[in-house]
Amino acid sequence: MTIGAVLKQARKDAGLSQAEAAADICSQAMLSAIESNKYTPNVTLVIALCQRLGITLDVVALAQNFAIGQQKEFNQQVNRLCNAHQYQELLAFLNTDKVIDSIADGAETQAYYYYLAVAEFQGAKNWDGALQDLQLCLANAAHTKTLTTLTRLATISAAYIETLKNQQVSATIQNSIDRALDGLSVAQYTENLNIVYYLAALLYFHVKQDTASAKVLARGIHFTTAHNSHYMLANDYYLLAKIAHRMGKTDDADAAAKRSQLFTELFGEAVFTDFD
Repeated sequence: MTIGAVLKQARKDAGLSQAEAAADICSQAMLSAIESNKYTPNVTLVIALCQRLGITLDVVALAQNFAIGQQKEFNQQVNRLCNAHQYQELLAFLNTDKVIDSIADGAETQAYYYYLAVAEFQGAKNWDGALQDLQLCLANAAHTKTLTTLTRLATISAAYIETLKNQQVSATIQNSIDRALDGLSVAQYTENLNIVYYLAALLYFHVKQDTASAKVLARGIHFTTAHNSHYMLANDYYLLAKIAHRMGKTDDADAAAKRSQLFTELFGEAVFTDFD
């Protein structure tokens, strides 16, 4: 899917007309040309449009949510609170006795601790608590030959938080990244797997490993489009634009050439061909 198609989908999801989305950023005619792939926007324009359309780097909603119990209304409440990014309310809800008592098996326990970790991280900003919950999530993972989607999400989420805490990608964190990404090409596809690539790229971005981030994004975009999905592509392109914006200069000519080629292929724009 092209950047134009991604922005068009994001605009429709946000319920905005072209005029509303373009206001004070570019003309409606230019946005129309971007959406129809007749004009390739520059990095600054993509960032501005993504911000207008509510695309963010750090807040990600699952494409499909996991069941935390047998009570349909409880699962619906988790779904509603997550989609609305109401994480403090989610944390309070998950800690109620009625929710805890409704959990019946290992899969539901795993899902419960995953959501509890999300709520601790996003709602309470409790990174240590979130990491502990993710470890409990992984402890309840089924032992299967190929990792499940939820196990991959928990693994990469823990690696992401550890990276934010330590401001580096240690050997242990790298092992977790590799484990989360390994075998994705043969895993049973769900759209939530698109998030695994994104979080891996995002953690590299946070420690300014832009080449590694861009390479993972390239794999993620290919993976997503190969499965005829557009989920997470808006976030992927926004992150790609942020990387491009930050990579204005480099002392390494070979690395610059490789990055230029990568962004030309992915982004349709040669933004790194002229380095001082």
